[in-house]
Amino acid sequence: MKRARVAYGGVIHAATEDAGGVRLGSGECIAASEVVWLPPFEPQTVFAVGLNYADHAQELAFKPQQEPLVFLKGPGTLAGHRARTRRPKVAFMHYECELAVVIGRPARHVPRAEAYQYVAGYTVANDYAIRDHLENYYRPNFRAKNWDAATLLGPWLVDTADVPDPMNLKLQTRVNGKITQQGTTSKMIFDVPFLIEYLSGFMTLGPGDVILTGTPEGVVNVQPGDQVLTAVEGLGELLSFIVEDSASAP
Repeated sequence: MKRARVAYGGVIHAATEDAGGVRLGSGECIAASEVVWLPPFEPQTVFAVGLNYADHAQELAFKPQQEPLVFLKGPGTLAGHRARTRRPKVAFMHYECELAVVIGRPARHVPRAEAYQYVAGYTVANDYAIRDHLENYYRPNFRAKNWDAATLLGPWLVDTADVPDPMNLKLQTRVNGKITQQGTTSKMIFDVPFLIEYLSGFMTLGPGDVILTGTPEGVVNVQPGDQVLTAVEGLGELLSFIVEDSASAP
C-alpha cells in the first residue's frame, strides 16, 4: 500500500493513493494538486549516508568509503512532494535522488540477515546539496546538507511487503523534463541490511527513523525556475520546484 500525509482544509490527514489523487481517511478523494504534501510519515532521526555509490564518489573526486560516511539532518530540512526549495547564492546546488528506508520498530544490534524485519517501508528522497560547503571528510556535509526545506521525502510511504527487492530498484532524475541521472540501488557500496546492522550496532534505531542511502552519479547544478523530478522504481515520483532565495548570502 502507498500511504501519504497531506494537509487539506487546515487539517493534516492520513491518505492513500487513488487514481492519481489521494483518498483521505474520511473516504473523500482529492486531486493531488489540491493538497499540501507532507513527508509521508512523521520523521524522527534522519541518517544520511554520503558517497554510497562509487560512481558518484568518482564524479566528486572522492575515493569510495571503507566505512559508511553518516551525518544527521535537522527537522527543518524536511519537506514533502511539490515543495519549493530556496536556492541560496552559491555556485553549485545539486539534487540527489535517493532511496529512503523507514524504520518500523526499535532496532538494536540487528544482524544483516534480520535487517528487513525492522523496516516499515520505503520512500523517495531528494536530498539537495549546497556543494560549495562540502569541504573534506573532517568538515563534511553539515552546512552542505542542512538547509531549510532542502530534503524532500515522498510522495508515498510504500509498505515493505510491496517492495520485494529494495536492492534492485532503478533511480532516475529529470530536470525540466530532461533525464539527467539514472542508476540502480544494486550499485550501493553499503546495502540496506549492512546500514541497519551498522547503525544499530552502536545506537538504537526507532520507529520513524529514516536512512537516506545515497545517490548515483549524474548530479547537475540547478537554478531558480527548475522543476526537478526524482523517481525510484515502484515508489513514485517526487517533484520539487527551485526558487530564488534573495535573502541568503554565500
